[in-house]
Amino acid sequence: MTTATTEPTPDLTMEELLGIFPGARRTLFQLHHIGGCSSCGFSPTETLAEICSRNGGLDPMVVLGEIKEGHLKDEALLISPTDLHSKIADPALRAANDSGIRLLDIRTREEFEAVAIPGSRFMTQEIMQEAMNWPKETEIILIDHNGGRVLDAAAYFAGHGFTQVKGLKGGIDAYSERADPSLPRYTTEAA
Repeated sequence: MTTATTEPTPDLTMEELLGIFPGARRTLFQLHHIGGCSSCGFSPTETLAEICSRNGGLDPMVVLGEIKEGHLKDEALLISPTDLHSKIADPALRAANDSGIRLLDIRTREEFEAVAIPGSRFMTQEIMQEAMNWPKETEIILIDHNGGRVLDAAAYFAGHGFTQVKGLKGGIDAYSERADPSLPRYTTEAA
């Protein structure tokens, strides 16, 4: 009998592995300089075991463990759409918003102008410079379209000493779907 949840193995392709652990590429690059550039890249059809073999004979089970640990760290940097909605819908929290939570939108200007979470600010170079002067315990929530870029942005802020930084899990698309259906959903064209 097969269960719906199967434990990931090194025999999974990178496409499959990235579907389970979206931050796997970042973890591989940080720890082993794998996947960050053309000279150390991999194809989506390669298995983790194949990649480990051609990169100095790394132990694929150890690397898989590192990917899982990285995934847990990534998850700790995310806030769910419903949790964010509760935070900004609560009158007491909303009243404290001027000195507390900061919603920073890292999408394109066109996306932000088309639809934005109320109270969010479009991330410009000026706002980035301003943010670097905020108290390091300022609660910052980063927003993108579908959650694909917020972890890198959250890691950037965390790397600069911010202790209360989160990315919106699933981006504004998930927020529109699960927390505030009054915000229209949209798609972008691939370049």
